[in-house]
Amino acid sequence: MNKDIGIAIVGGGIGGMTAALALLRRGFDVTVFEQAPELMELGAGLQISSNGVKVLYALGLKEELDKVCFIPEGKEIRLWNTGDTWKLFDLGVESVERYGVSYITIHRNDLHQILIAAVRALKSDAIKLNHKFVSVDQDGSAVTLNFDGQPPARFDTVIGADGVHSKMREILFGSGPAQFTGIAAWRGVIPMELLPEELRRPVGVNWVGPGGHVIHYPIRRGELMNFTSVIERPDLKVESWTQLGSNEEYHNDYPGWHPEVHAYISAIPQPFKWALIARPPMERWVEGRVALLGDSCHPSLPFLAQGAVMALEDACILARAFEDMDNLDEALARYQAMRIPRTTKAVQGAFGNVARFHNPALAEREGAHAFITEQWQPDKVVERYEWLFRYDATTVSLFDESPVPA
Repeated sequence: MNKDIGIAIVGGGIGGMTAALALLRRGFDVTVFEQAPELMELGAGLQISSNGVKVLYALGLKEELDKVCFIPEGKEIRLWNTGDTWKLFDLGVESVERYGVSYITIHRNDLHQILIAAVRALKSDAIKLNHKFVSVDQDGSAVTLNFDGQPPARFDTVIGADGVHSKMREILFGSGPAQFTGIAAWRGVIPMELLPEELRRPVGVNWVGPGGHVIHYPIRRGELMNFTSVIERPDLKVESWTQLGSNEEYHNDYPGWHPEVHAYISAIPQPFKWALIARPPMERWVEGRVALLGDSCHPSLPFLAQGAVMALEDACILARAFEDMDNLDEALARYQAMRIPRTTKAVQGAFGNVARFHNPALAEREGAHAFITEQWQPDKVVERYEWLFRYDATTVSLFDESPVPA
């Protein structure tokens, strides 16, 4: 494809920035429009499995990631009330042996700032702040973006990466069905020095119980502990990551849970809470010369740790399609065909984990042991995760549309 085209990305989050970087590195001209006055991701952790790490390494970010990420020694399942522990796979050495790279955990803002710096290093004025997107017009050959209080901008093609509440998706495809799950999520980031030594363990832990689960893992070189959890709670219906909660309310949502869980909750400087809304996978992401990316087209429940990773894969496949296809229409169509089957399977897999993590069988120890032993036996863990971790968006054929390329 002729690289002398103008590409705009609406949304300066992790997905948008990764797409911008991948395109810039291939010689395309990209402009990112972000509505916020400054670029600052919310304070939470991310798990980046090997399929996402490969994308970031291919973008030349390994050295910077190594400075800020954490490589957990392993992953564990723990029972909500007794603390009984089942060790799962090794996330360091075993991940390298099986998939070629480690499984990393990272502060969302650390990853975001690395991407921003890399984009600006290639094009200093690539990112336009204070640009609140309001509408889009197409005439068959170009796309015009309209902003609140800013002049319109015209491009050959546009990528909508404006998140779960995507204005671009709403305009092009409608807001779509959204259903409150009856589940609320909590999150907090704990400075490691606030925790006793026994709670500073260098592993990823998933506590499972009837009606809820808890996940925690170190981030930022091990200086912070990321702590997130979900609980069945139908009264909380606000889908906002910035809704403040209190430690007391957080404790009250987990009666009878292990003292270690409550010790973590007590140490969170400021917990946040939000409702989990389920949205079915979209069957189409492209309208004319506009395509969606990341949470704008495949928002997922946080039960598979693949939301951000799917956006990284999107960005990689999109940039490869732009480079390898003959024209824009072919590139956008190929991107859509490649990504919908895989992201749909990931969204469905995350939803399927709800019943697994919150199963009533977990209420009593004897039933819980039988259930966990059965659900987390090695062959079932491989079935749920291997197709994700082995995928390599940097090398997979652009004409292999299966979720699990051979």
